[in-house]
Amino acid sequence: MAHQFFFNPYILDNLPAPRTGFDVVQDVSEPRLRMYITSRGVKTFFVRKRVNGKDRRILIGNYPDVDIEDARSAVQTVLDNAMQKPVTRRRKITFQKFMDLYLEKCVRRGEDSRTKLERAIKRHLADLFEKNVSEISSTDIQNVISGINGAAIAGRMQELLQSVFKFALENGYVKNNPVIDIPRVEQKRRVRPLNRNGLNRLVAAIEKMDDQNLRAAFLMLIYGFAHKSKIFAMQWDDLDFNHDMWDNRPLSDRAIVLLQDLPQSSNWVFPGRGGFHIIDPRVAWSRVAHAAGIPNLTMDDVYKFLMRQLPWAPDKADFRDNMNILLDDLLAQNQDF
Repeated sequence: MAHQFFFNPYILDNLPAPRTGFDVVQDVSEPRLRMYITSRGVKTFFVRKRVNGKDRRILIGNYPDVDIEDARSAVQTVLDNAMQKPVTRRRKITFQKFMDLYLEKCVRRGEDSRTKLERAIKRHLADLFEKNVSEISSTDIQNVISGINGAAIAGRMQELLQSVFKFALENGYVKNNPVIDIPRVEQKRRVRPLNRNGLNRLVAAIEKMDDQNLRAAFLMLIYGFAHKSKIFAMQWDDLDFNHDMWDNRPLSDRAIVLLQDLPQSSNWVFPGRGGFHIIDPRVAWSRVAHAAGIPNLTMDDVYKFLMRQLPWAPDKADFRDNMNILLDDLLAQNQDF
């Protein structure tokens, strides 16, 4: 059950973010108004409504972009709109143009992630581009999904199409969702193998490396809280040791100590061959992972493991404190492993 209290700016501004997942709170003044608080500190007003026998959660907007009183006033309008059947649109639209509309209205990603998604759409869903959205059948979808190599990618494309046609249905572009009748692609989800003890073994294995450049780069995968492509492409010009910052990212204490001990012999913090930075040292990483007793560990596993446990904070100083606290907790000197 959601925690209930009178929504006011002071309380909402100081609501603590959960460590993982999300919390839900409810307004006493307007009991139909509720709010999500995610582990990253995002606060979103929403209402619940049973529509056509299904429980729907309808978002109103993020706080403080949406004022509390505006959110209360919007509740009845949102509920009324949810009960109205979407107007069927007679104007035809191709799947390619509709995907542009879907990406604009529904997708909130960073630049790199969005580019990757758009590339996957062009590669795997191109056979649907010239078809009108209203004329695409379950058979068309099935043919596209079955033509994708790899169950993981096929499954993600099916989930994307499910969301796309749900959006099309809600906005009156189609009369039914053709993806619903298609059996879900069976996926064997990879279990990420890293845990606290494994992280300590990994650090010990990295510290035994002879190559100072790779040793520092691999340690920064842990201390830097960023994806490997960002870590390996670090430049000295982007670092501000006076303010403990890397571009707009705060740096942990361990990262600062590590970086300040490195020679500044190139524009790149971790130089590679041909005057460029390190790209993908997978052979060296494989040796380290085997030495740590985690042979199937990837560099991406390290980033995912740390970010799942790092509490988000909007203030950069607080976020930096969270980095230091987490690293001190995970890499305690007396950890028995």
